[in-house]
Amino acid sequence: MPDKASSGGQRENNKKAQVFQSMLLDALHAMRSMEEAESMAPAPDARTKSSDRILDRIVGFTGSALKLGARATDTSLKVGRVLVNSQDQLRAMLAAGQSLKDIREVAGLTLSEMSDALNLKDKSLLEAIENGTATLSFELILRFAALVARNDPIPFIMRTTRNYNPEVWQILNDWGIGRIPLQFEREREFINIFRRHDNARSLSDEGFKKVLEFTRNSFEMSMHFVEQQEMEVAELKAGLQSRDNADDSEPSSGK
Repeated sequence: MPDKASSGGQRENNKKAQVFQSMLLDALHAMRSMEEAESMAPAPDARTKSSDRILDRIVGFTGSALKLGARATDTSLKVGRVLVNSQDQLRAMLAAGQSLKDIREVAGLTLSEMSDALNLKDKSLLEAIENGTATLSFELILRFAALVARNDPIPFIMRTTRNYNPEVWQILNDWGIGRIPLQFEREREFINIFRRHDNARSLSDEGFKKVLEFTRNSFEMSMHFVEQQEMEVAELKAGLQSRDNADDSEPSSGK
């Protein structure tokens, strides 16, 4: 019975990890698209430079704000312990709230402006977060990252998640957050294959479904072939290594 309960809990954690992973990857794709759109924008003139657009002001202060904000929340993903004690979590939330307040103030934003940028109904929630009396959902953490940490979002997301939602942090940490950058780049390559073929947009729904089915079958067949190939190579290397170790352990015969 304990084994069944343990395996059931593991399956549940894996399911949660997949949900959080999908949310995180979707947010990263959106951030990358925002960066690409900004890079294509024309250089601002003097009037635009003096404008009061919230996003421009936040992005302009991203580097310095994150350095300032990291002072209270910087935690190693490898050695940091999970926050399970309520007093520990309260202290972490107070420090993290002050960190977020520092980021907002360095960006020169009022509570109302930051709340608008985060698409919050009013400033009361943000005020409570900064005071350490309210927590952040994972979805809201991703919104914060899109505003203030687009250049390097994963450390910010993991620090903030660890302080506000240790359970989610543990699930992502156990799953392997270090895989996210590689997986993100691989997904971008898949997306770009589709985007490079403009004529795919003119296909009928039925035609696109056929292309999608061919692509899925081809991908699954390729995956099976390459996995088998890599498994055989790994077994061959292990066999050679074992034989070399056996040869090294044999005493040399003297004359």
